[in-house]
Amino acid sequence: MIELIEIHKAFRAVAAVEGVSLQVDAGHTTVLIGPSGCGKSTLLKLMLGLLRPDRGEVRFDGRPVEPSSSRTLRHQIGYVIQEGGLFPHMTARRNVTLTAAHLGWSRQRIDARLADLVDLTHIPGDALDRYPGQLSGGQRQRISLMRALMLDPRVLLMDEPLGALDPMIRADLQQDLQNVFRTLGKTVVMVTHDMGEASYFAGRIVLMRAGRIVQAGCLRDLLDAPADPFVTQFINAQRSPLDAMGAPS
Repeated sequence: MIELIEIHKAFRAVAAVEGVSLQVDAGHTTVLIGPSGCGKSTLLKLMLGLLRPDRGEVRFDGRPVEPSSSRTLRHQIGYVIQEGGLFPHMTARRNVTLTAAHLGWSRQRIDARLADLVDLTHIPGDALDRYPGQLSGGQRQRISLMRALMLDPRVLLMDEPLGALDPMIRADLQQDLQNVFRTLGKTVVMVTHDMGEASYFAGRIVLMRAGRIVQAGCLRDLLDAPADPFVTQFINAQRSPLDAMGAPS
């Protein structure tokens, strides 16, 4: 579905991504993980077309991502960021339906899609008429997910979607997100710094460090056949979260 080929990206001569090649399989969940500043979020923005690589190529469904096609591409990709990124001066309903209304969807079509998403995300119906500042952190993330899914995109990109939530709300949302992924069968790329969360969601984990991919595979691969000492160090630093998630030891 998405392919990165020898991608390089720097900001003010500081490399953020160096020589990354990666294939994201359709219908599966891929999790990008690694320490802060390793290039995870930059990769998501490159996939979405918000950033252009300095060198290398990004392909979506076999076609290069170019400035001329990036706007259409974004209608096929839902994007969820940490803390939701909702417009504070708009109601939750308006946040979710803004793009669909801009594209000329009929009121009947918008209302039908909205009803489906309310059922899917378990958001209280009355929350739609509140403003983001009147919603809990968990509700804001559910509204942000609804907004990302409104156009029924083929791909869902999620950048630390649960990172700012307290543990109880985070656990509930993890279960609901997993159900959403299974129900819709979307291609999902998620960024997290939590190995327990990565193992919960991902069929494939991509561990990054300093702008490069250190190792990609399932959790068992990383545990049993680490490609670099850093893999073991990173996992061992998160042993408690992994045990809490029930990951193999």
